[in-house]
Amino acid sequence: MTENLLPTGFSLRHTRWDDLEAVAQLILEVCTADGDASVATPPAELKTWWQTPGFKLETDTWVVTNPAGKIIGYEEFVDHHAHASLMGDGYVHHNFTNLGIGTLLLRTLETRAHAEMALAEPDLRVFIRNFMSIGDTTARQLHQNEGYNPSRFSWRMEIQFPAPPPAPVFPEGIELRAFDPARDLFAVYEAVSEAFADHWGYVKSPFNEWKHKFLAEERYLPDLWHIAWDGDQIAGVSICRYRNGIGWVGSLSVRRPWRKKGLGMALLQHSFGEFYRRGYITIGLGVDASNPTGATRLYERAGMKISSEYVMYEKELRPGRDPEG
Repeated sequence: MTENLLPTGFSLRHTRWDDLEAVAQLILEVCTADGDASVATPPAELKTWWQTPGFKLETDTWVVTNPAGKIIGYEEFVDHHAHASLMGDGYVHHNFTNLGIGTLLLRTLETRAHAEMALAEPDLRVFIRNFMSIGDTTARQLHQNEGYNPSRFSWRMEIQFPAPPPAPVFPEGIELRAFDPARDLFAVYEAVSEAFADHWGYVKSPFNEWKHKFLAEERYLPDLWHIAWDGDQIAGVSICRYRNGIGWVGSLSVRRPWRKKGLGMALLQHSFGEFYRRGYITIGLGVDASNPTGATRLYERAGMKISSEYVMYEKELRPGRDPEG
């Protein structure tokens, strides 16, 4: 650790469960200052994340407190895959920038990543990735100073409907059926995993981890799981929920045999209509700006606009074979 980077009276420690509300509030305040409060993680979602199988709050998260004991910095470490694809997520309150807090947190993250790297297969490439708002010049400069380089961009896109959205037109032979978790849950998991296998950096999660995420109490709304069937095969899925006061399309996927037939647009417009029917006129989603399946073009054709942009910075700790390849 390099605690001497901190000003007098500030301290670094591992996160505790009783920090949950304060950390969520910090994230909200940072995202608000960055211009996009809708991407902040609410307390209930943060709790679910901290309870993810394999995530260790007591070793893989840190907070920085000011002399009054207020949490003004937070960092977390995630072994995304194979002890080689590693991720961080850090926040420093905008009133406490340029004090060395972000540098300390980033170096603490890297120390943890080097320890994890010892568990990776020796021929694997090892790297750390962090996302941040493209307008957060302080965080971007900090990462560049620490040897990170920008490598990927993503967008949050949004649309508003003061009037009912267009009715969807599904391809011939495709029908929507009410989602039955007892019958359909594993099939949906397999279909979504298969569809996202084409996406950059995607690693299939074990079923129990996927279920923990998607069936979390605060986000699981089975009547907003829209499943498109072609006979006994799932052709596409749109898993939606509410997030920070807007409708949120959390996962839109179409399996390869059913692409380029209008199914993605139909599922998206059906999702729009279901949100509108429930009184939600603003709908958002997140997407990789270089999505290889054409998702960004689909969303633009549907009338969605970029509302905020994010950049991923990466630092290679060891060259080798791609762990996600």
